Amino acid sequence: MKEQQVWFITGCSSGFGHALAETALEHGERVVATARNPQQLNDLVLQYGTRILALPLDVTQSFDIQAAVSQAIATFGQIDVLVNNAGYGVFGAVEEVSDADIKQQFETNVYGSLNVTRAVLPHLRRQRSGHILNISSSGGFVGFAGAGIYCASKFALEGWSEALAKEVAPLGIRVTIVEPGAFRTAFNSALVSPDQAIEDYAATSGQMLQWLDQMNGQQPGDPKRAATAILQAVHHSAPPLRLLLGADVLDVVHAKLEAVAADLAAWKDISIDTAFEGLAVSAIGG
Repeated sequence: MKEQQVWFITGCSSGFGHALAETALEHGERVVATARNPQQLNDLVLQYGTRILALPLDVTQSFDIQAAVSQAIATFGQIDVLVNNAGYGVFGAVEEVSDADIKQQFETNVYGSLNVTRAVLPHLRRQRSGHILNISSSGGFVGFAGAGIYCASKFALEGWSEALAKEVAPLGIRVTIVEPGAFRTAFNSALVSPDQAIEDYAATSGQMLQWLDQMNGQQPGDPKRAATAILQAVHHSAPPLRLLLGADVLDVVHAKLEAVAADLAAWKDISIDTAFEGLAVSAIGG
């Protein structure tokens, strides 16, 4: 890996973004740290001077994206690592969440990260190198009651990330989906929930919202240690497509994989028996 890589990180005002920007700078990297209010990055600017470029960026605004990427290239000449971290959570039962909240969730978590990536890709292709990290969630692999809209946005993020990884691998560009569990960030404080709850969902969605409130400030995950793990993945010769962060994520992912495997086995014959009569078919693992 080249020395003094240039990182472009979205959503750096707090949480993962701030921790990752700080950790990359501590390791000698150069960082383009973006936030809707870049003044929240003054502590890093004062400490690291010209190795950090703090820029305003609202990932839902295409002009902001193009301006930030152009200024990053003009200042540092390249972008080596893109981290799509900006995002938030809309929680509540699928039926409870408003149309406006659903739309805004996708505008930020899906289209925001997608559009930043599409703006950076021409530079990575020209270099024939680079690493794109998309911050997903345990909810990007497992659907949770009370988090359907948030999970849908992260499932979408993971879908295009998997496809992109295959498209850009021959060009020397890597993609990693980061799936954190419960980390002690401002995420729980900033989530959006329905104005009016439906009583029928009290035992499902309602329980999720209560858990999020109770866990706020008590999450076991340390953002600084997560940032260190992400740096290790970036500097590894064979980084993973998925980087799970937290024992809680490992538990829920293993449980889902086991449940999927059980369904596949139980319904295998019926799944196969859908071809035209007499047509030879096969099943993976058959």
